[in-house]
Amino acid sequence: MAQTRFSSLSTLTPARGVSALCKQLIHEELLCADHADQAEDIAIKGGQRLADVLAIRFGVAPLSIAEAYSQLFQTQMVNPQEALPTPSLVHKFGPAKAAKTGLLPWRMIGHDTIILTDKPEQFERACDDLTRTFGPVRMGITTTEHIEKYLIAHHQNCLVRAAETKVPLAQSSRNWQARRTLIGGILVLGLLIAASLLWPQLTFGVFCAWATLILILNTGFKVAAAAAHLADKNMQNISRVTPARLPKISILVPLFRETEIADHLLERLREIDYSRELLDVCLVTEGDDLTTRSALGKTILPTWMRSVIVPDGTLRTKPRALNFALDFTQGSIIGVYDAEDAPDPDQLRKVALHFANCGPDVACLQGVLDYYNDRTNWLTRCFAIEYATWFRIVLPGLARLGFAVPLGGTTLFFRRQILEDLGGWDAHNVTEDADLGVRLARAGYRTELIDSVTQEEANGRAWPWVKQRSRWLKGYAITYAVHMRSPRQLMRDLGLKRFLGVQMLFLGTLSQFVLQPVLWSFWLIPFGIAHPIQTLLPPIGFWLLAAVFFGSEIINFAISAIALKATKKTWLIKWAVTLQVYFPLAALAAYKGLFELAWKPFYWDKTMHGVLLPEPVKAPPPPPSHQA
Repeated sequence: MAQTRFSSLSTLTPARGVSALCKQLIHEELLCADHADQAEDIAIKGGQRLADVLAIRFGVAPLSIAEAYSQLFQTQMVNPQEALPTPSLVHKFGPAKAAKTGLLPWRMIGHDTIILTDKPEQFERACDDLTRTFGPVRMGITTTEHIEKYLIAHHQNCLVRAAETKVPLAQSSRNWQARRTLIGGILVLGLLIAASLLWPQLTFGVFCAWATLILILNTGFKVAAAAAHLADKNMQNISRVTPARLPKISILVPLFRETEIADHLLERLREIDYSRELLDVCLVTEGDDLTTRSALGKTILPTWMRSVIVPDGTLRTKPRALNFALDFTQGSIIGVYDAEDAPDPDQLRKVALHFANCGPDVACLQGVLDYYNDRTNWLTRCFAIEYATWFRIVLPGLARLGFAVPLGGTTLFFRRQILEDLGGWDAHNVTEDADLGVRLARAGYRTELIDSVTQEEANGRAWPWVKQRSRWLKGYAITYAVHMRSPRQLMRDLGLKRFLGVQMLFLGTLSQFVLQPVLWSFWLIPFGIAHPIQTLLPPIGFWLLAAVFFGSEIINFAISAIALKATKKTWLIKWAVTLQVYFPLAALAAYKGLFELAWKPFYWDKTMHGVLLPEPVKAPPPPPSHQA
C-alpha cells in the first residue's frame, strides 16, 4: 500500500469527541447541521453510539462514517476483503471474538500490529488487552460489513465448528450414539413383548399404575399452577422503574425455506416500537437456502435489519444457526423470533423494563405465545387451547413454584453475557429451547414470563402437526437423557425440588404420551366392557382408579377454560371437550420421535409456515417519535 498511516492510542484524545465526527461529515457535505445537532442530542440522552444514530436514523452510509473516522484519526482505511489480513494474527485473536468485538487483527508493520475496526472507542477500551496479546498495536479503519464478509469468506470453517460445539460436551447431545440407542431400544422392546406374553395382565397392570401416577402428578401440578395463576396479582401491583437508558437488543430470526412468510415477517418487524438505533435485527439464513435469500433479496432491508448467512456444516438445525449468528450480534440482550411471529409492538420495551427491574439471577424472559389462525380448522382450535394452557397456566406455574422452565423456542430474551457463558444453544438438540431452560437452571439462573403476546401460525394439517410434535418429543427425550447422564450431579445443581420437577416435566411428558393408549382403555367402562385389570384390584380400588381418570378430564377441562378466559378466547371452550380426539396425534408423534432417536436423532423435521395464514389483526403503528 502506498500509504501506511495508522493511529496509535495516543491519537485518540478527548478533543476528538462526539462533535468531531459530525463536523467532519458536515465538512464533507454528508450531513446537515440540524441533523448533526439532533443526532448528538439523541446519542447523549440515550447513551448510544453517535455513529449508529447517524447511520440508522439519518441514513449516513457506514462507509462514509468510516472514511470520516479515517480523516479524524489520520489513519489508514482498509478493506480486509481486498488487502487480506495475516491469518495467524486472526487465529491468535479468534475469528468469533473478532466478529463479536468488531476488532480485526490485520497485519504487522514493523513492531506494531494493526487492528482494524469501525469503532474507535472500542479499540481504545480494548487497547490494554490487545497489547497483552499482540504487543504494540495501532488502529486502522474499516466497516463492520467488511469485517463480517471477510470472516465468513475466509474463516467460516472455524466459525462453523465453534457454532456446532459451543456447549460443553458433558451437557451436549452431539455425542449421541444412535446405534447404541437402537440396540438398547430393541432389547427393551423385546423384554416388554416377552413380559406381555408371559404375564399379560400383570404387565398391563404395571403400565396402568405408571400411567395413572403420571396422570395424578400432572393433574396435581396443573391445579397448583392454576391456583398460582388465579392468586397472583403481583404483575399489576409491582412498581416498575423505567431505566434512564434503554439497552441495545439484537433479535435473531432464523429462516429456512420461508418464501411464503418473508413479506409478512418484514412487515411485522417494522411494527416493533423500539428506538431503531437500539434495534439490531439479524435475519439468519442458510448458505444453500437460495429460495429464502432470493425472497429477501427482493426487499430493501432497513438500516437496522441485516442478513446473516450461515455456511454449510455437518448438520442443519435452528440452534446451530443461532449460535453462528450470535457472534455477529451487537446487543446486550439477545432475542429470538420465529419466521411467522407477530409480536406485540411494545414487547421489546416491556423486555427492557423487566430486565431493568429484576435481579441479576433472571437470565431469560419468555413471552406468551398464541395463535392468530385458531379459527382455521379443528386442529388449529385444539392447538390454540393447548398453547393457552401451556403459556398461561403451566409455564407461569413452573416459574412461580420455583421449577426449571423449558423455554418455548421463540419470543425469548437473554442477557447476552450469561447466554455466551453457557455456550449458547446445543446445536445438535432438536428441542434446543427446553435444553437451554434446564442448563440455565443448573447454572443457578431463573426464567420469568412477561405479560406480552406473540401471535404465531398454528399447524393446521394432521401429518405436519405430527412431524412437528415428534421433533419436540424427540428433543425432550434427548434433553432428558443428556442431563441424566449423572443424576447426582443434576440433583446437586438443581436441588431436590427442581430435580423432581425435571423428572415430572420430561420423563412424565414422554410417559404420558407413550402410555396414552393405556389410559384410553378406561373408556371401555362407560360402554359396559370389562377392563383388563378389573380382576387385579378390589372393586373399590378399581372404581377409585377410574374416578381418577375421569376426574382428571374434568379438571383439565376447567383449567383449559381458565386459560382461554385469560386469552379472551372463551369461544374456544366448547372445543376443549374434543381434546380427547386431538391428543392421540401426540401419541403417534411420540412413537415417531422415539423411533428417530435410533435412526436420525439430529434430523430437523422442518415445519412449513405460511400455509394457513389468515392475517393477524394489525396493531396501530408506533408513535412517530420511535420511528427511524
